[in-house]
Amino acid sequence: MLIGDVARHSGVSARMLRHYDALGLVRPTGRTAGGYREYSPEDVRRIFHVESLRSLGLSLQQIKRALEDPSFTPAALVGDLIRWTQERVAREQELLERLRAIDASAPADWQDVLRVVALLRDLGSASAARRQQAVLAGAEGVPVPAGLLAEAVLAEAEPHVAGALRWALARAGDEGVATLRAGARAEDVEVRRRAVQALAELPEAPGAGAVLADALGDPDATVRRHAALALGRHGVVAAVPALVDMVRDGSHDVEAAEVLGTLSRKPGSGDRILAALAAELAAPAADSATRIRLVQALVELPGTTALAVLRRLAHDDDPAVARVAAALAGVVAERTPDRPAGEGS
Repeated sequence: MLIGDVARHSGVSARMLRHYDALGLVRPTGRTAGGYREYSPEDVRRIFHVESLRSLGLSLQQIKRALEDPSFTPAALVGDLIRWTQERVAREQELLERLRAIDASAPADWQDVLRVVALLRDLGSASAARRQQAVLAGAEGVPVPAGLLAEAVLAEAEPHVAGALRWALARAGDEGVATLRAGARAEDVEVRRRAVQALAELPEAPGAGAVLADALGDPDATVRRHAALALGRHGVVAAVPALVDMVRDGSHDVEAAEVLGTLSRKPGSGDRILAALAAELAAPAADSATRIRLVQALVELPGTTALAVLRRLAHDDDPAVARVAAALAGVVAERTPDRPAGEGS
């Protein structure tokens, strides 16, 4: 079969067939008396084989190796194809996200498009300083889409840049909450931590409170801490158990105690918080350092709520706890006006 006939039957152009011949990929078995290429049925089968491999994304050099190298196994070939395809999909997904970010910025002209492209490039820089400068540039008149900021927050590991991103996101409105909500459900604990920390600075955004409330049950203590502090500062009593755990465990215990003090001023909350702290103080596993932290947290409670507990603890069997409780009872007594016996806070 001559080259023109092969081209018509196979769909491979005569030019490509000549290229295959030059590469040694598919060489015609014979030549006519006039010197024209003449392909055998086996040659044609090899052409179809090459085309099948090309359809999987292999280069011609890779196909040649696959056909000629006995050590190049199908399993290795398929594994390489999977990896290359995943890399290509990742690149295309990144391009799609960039295009969506540009679209979200509602560009008025090509200058706006170019500014967003520059921001995207800088936010993806390996330099932390450059990423931070890109965020600050948005504050100086080049608006950064909230969705883009939220994606950057979830990916940013450098604390200073992450802080700048959260600040910018809080100023950008509520559009990034959906991205953060998805991040709060991620399998990667670092992504969940970043998402909840960012949502903690947007507690009044629609849907943010529900995500933070769910985060109180997260298996990661850092995620729970961010959620508890944010909710507690906004008067959500459901954060009390997590805040008490923070005091007990010594994880940002001073902040947690201050928030508990604020929450205790809500009607009906003071007794609940006092009972939770007292239960931890009485726990058999509580060591001296833990009980001292809990005693110190009692000082944040208003009025006479904690005074009776502190006076009782001033006679505790643990001398260190007794000394701290006695000193703090004096502080609370001095700031608390005299009340009739039995009157609550």
